Amino acid sequence: MKKDIHPNYRPVVFKDTASGTLFLSRSTVETKETVEYEGKEYPLFQVEISSASHPFYTGKQQLVDTAGRVERFKRKYNIKT
Repeated sequence: MKKDIHPNYRPVVFKDTASGTLFLSRSTVETKETVEYEGKEYPLFQVEISSASHPFYTGKQQLVDTAGRVERFKRKYNIKT
């Protein structure tokens, strides 16, 4: 491999802004922020959603008002129940 052409692969703390959860992983992402995590200082990268806040992983999905949608569909296509 050629030297000095690959990005720096290092430990980075990711912060889920939706839940506030921090987790440590290795990444090449560039960031200017830092945070202290488990007694050491690491670069910090903030993400909007992760497994800590995603409805698929947490099982906390938001319910959508489907009753109103079903009624509008039935009226639109003149469906009788």
